[in-house]
Amino acid sequence: MSLAPPDGATQGLPAPSAEAQAHSRRVVAHLVRIITEAGGWVSFADYMGEALYAPGLGYYAAGARKFGAAGDYVTAPELTPLFGASVTAQLAPILGQLRDGEVIELGPGTGRLAADILAAVAEQDCLPRRYRLLEVSPELRERQRAQLAERVPELAARVDWIDRLPERWYGVVIANEVLDSVPPHLVRLRDGTWLERGVTVDEAGRLAFADRPLISGSLLDAACARFPAVEGDYLSEVNPAAEALVRSLAQRCGGGAMLLIDYGFPAAEYYHPQRSAGTLMAHYRHRALDDPFLWPGLADLTAHVDFTAMARAGVAGGMSVGGYATQARFLLNCGLLDRLAQTGDPQSIAYLREASAVQRLTSPAEMGELFKVLALIRGVEAGLIGFREGDQSHRL
Repeated sequence: MSLAPPDGATQGLPAPSAEAQAHSRRVVAHLVRIITEAGGWVSFADYMGEALYAPGLGYYAAGARKFGAAGDYVTAPELTPLFGASVTAQLAPILGQLRDGEVIELGPGTGRLAADILAAVAEQDCLPRRYRLLEVSPELRERQRAQLAERVPELAARVDWIDRLPERWYGVVIANEVLDSVPPHLVRLRDGTWLERGVTVDEAGRLAFADRPLISGSLLDAACARFPAVEGDYLSEVNPAAEALVRSLAQRCGGGAMLLIDYGFPAAEYYHPQRSAGTLMAHYRHRALDDPFLWPGLADLTAHVDFTAMARAGVAGGMSVGGYATQARFLLNCGLLDRLAQTGDPQSIAYLREASAVQRLTSPAEMGELFKVLALIRGVEAGLIGFREGDQSHRL
């Protein structure tokens, strides 16, 4: 078994500490054991699931810092409280239509978004009955508790943590950068035949890709029908687990809305013939890498979201599409620039800091175009303010 990455793979990357490398070796040993017990091959979805979520070992289940400048990536709520305040502009009228509605946030990270939303809804006098955080990481739960205790201590009684989806929900579900971390399956077209790409251990003891024929009649086989007519070598992802999550949430909805915020595309763009290498990425110290075997347990693994598949899953679960737009258009519709103007003197340090964050959230070269917002609704009025201009639902 070897932890050393391929020659040149770490060029320009900050090296992990000795303690972090020792942790990654434990993760690799766990992955090798899983692969061996499975007969020498596992699907990439199974590999990614263990690398991210294995208890006490996986990237999200261990205690390494993930968010912010000292972590591996920065999410929108970490950039500025204006993001949460703008999202609240969409939540408030939905909660206003519902009596005793609750908010459920999936994968709440550091708790920044929860704190920002609670502070904003308190100002607008539309507090939810409960604000529930679905979090699987014990370390992140503690960070969330500390964040909320510091930012909104007077609202702590409204917050609780859950470790599974509720049987029934009524209100709003928020998933900000969650679906991209649901492990996808990798499928490859080679010489006219569809294959599933999985993970094995090569002769040198390294984790490596290995392709197997796709099982006829399987969910993945059926999913390949959404792919375009392509020639040559083509690789992409399908994510039945993410679709099942959205469909299950939709089925459990007693009334309300689901906001899915993530980077991704509608199917026609996701499976474009020219996007022949897929969207799988690893994130380590604010670098995007294409090697999912580099320091397992220390790097995040993600794939872009097929928003057409998510919309169809929500509709199959009984909800309807309330809107689909770029993150930039959604936030601008929700008054992001007005909130920026309220931060004070345009020459002040505080304003310039927030303006820089707003630029990252809305610029086509940053998060503005790549990130999308999909709303699914049931029992609430259509015409959501976040989609009053620039709704692209017709592209799903």
